[in-house]
Amino acid sequence: MKKLMILGASYSQLPLYKMAKKLGVSTVAVSTPGDWPCFAIADEYSYTDISDPEAVLKAAREHNIDGITTCCLDAGIRSIGYVCEHMGLKGLSEQAGFLCSDKYYMKEAFVKGGVRCAKHIRIQSREELESALDQLEFPVILKAVDLMGSRGLFRCENREEALSHYQDTMDATGKDYCLVEKFIQGQMLGCEAMISNGKLLFCLPNNIENYQSHVPTPIGHSVPYRKQDTLGAEVEHQLKLAIQALGMDNCPINCDLMEKDGKIYVIEITGRAGGTCLPETTGIYYGIDYYEAIVRLALDMEAEALFEKSSPRTANLSHILTSDRTGILKQIHNDNEITENIVDLSFNVEPGEEIRKYENGRDRIGQVILKGKNLDDCQQNLAKVLSKINIEFIS
Repeated sequence: MKKLMILGASYSQLPLYKMAKKLGVSTVAVSTPGDWPCFAIADEYSYTDISDPEAVLKAAREHNIDGITTCCLDAGIRSIGYVCEHMGLKGLSEQAGFLCSDKYYMKEAFVKGGVRCAKHIRIQSREELESALDQLEFPVILKAVDLMGSRGLFRCENREEALSHYQDTMDATGKDYCLVEKFIQGQMLGCEAMISNGKLLFCLPNNIENYQSHVPTPIGHSVPYRKQDTLGAEVEHQLKLAIQALGMDNCPINCDLMEKDGKIYVIEITGRAGGTCLPETTGIYYGIDYYEAIVRLALDMEAEALFEKSSPRTANLSHILTSDRTGILKQIHNDNEITENIVDLSFNVEPGEEIRKYENGRDRIGQVILKGKNLDDCQQNLAKVLSKINIEFIS
């Protein structure tokens, strides 16, 4: 029986464990101690910091694994590359894992590789920030180089805001430096992909629904990409340049991009499947279970075959359920009837728990995934579903 090490044991990684079990694969859950749901389903476990490559390699050798993977989180990407290279497993190289894990070195590789991206400057002090701001036009983004989501990111409209948020960024990061870069004001989009032995198995640009906070935070994705006919080829071109610049291979790919004036800019890229229901979005579109592809790829079990058959190209969207206020949950009233177009409608909070006003992905209260005849049909279905959900707080 093949043995797969999965980094992370939270709700987001649970589908990977279930798929491995379905395929007859033994799993090793790796995470710090805690009440994580995947510990209960895994065959073996290791209490290990997934961001520590040496520690993960030690655990991988002790458990004699055949493959290693994750989804929906960045913390273990460097460790995956390290383990794959040192144990001869299919996956990212050590160098690619490193470049995916540090946005400064990633951006430097982009520049060398001809990838279209925002101008960026590395800073280690307020004095260096002052100098950098003289070289950039506002607005700018202060960015922690080692965090995912919206943590350590601040959009700054002027010098005062940048100087004010500098310490916030440095408090969030584990590095002694961060980035300040030109903020590209355009339309955000994403792209999911998978590469195996140098071959791009698919490239799926997606529309992003953002929650407007101090920086735009994705709370939903939909496919097909609305500008596929005009910009789809350019998205794939920039994606391929970014993959080549980082030396990525044998991994799922999640890429954030920006479209401005008909040009595609790469924001960042990493060697794992995206969060915010992107594996489900991808799977529905191609008529497969994308988690199966992730497991098969990590274990060199012919993931390519899943993408060789004809697929339905089904329009679908995901939407994270949020609250516009903080309080103790009394009850969620859901008057929706499950139909064939509602793929998933679920909640991850219980009565009596605190709900926080949404700021980032940790404040989610549930999710809905819908499919339809086209994108407009999906959007109309979403409006109907949301109108029948009401959150009641304890007074």
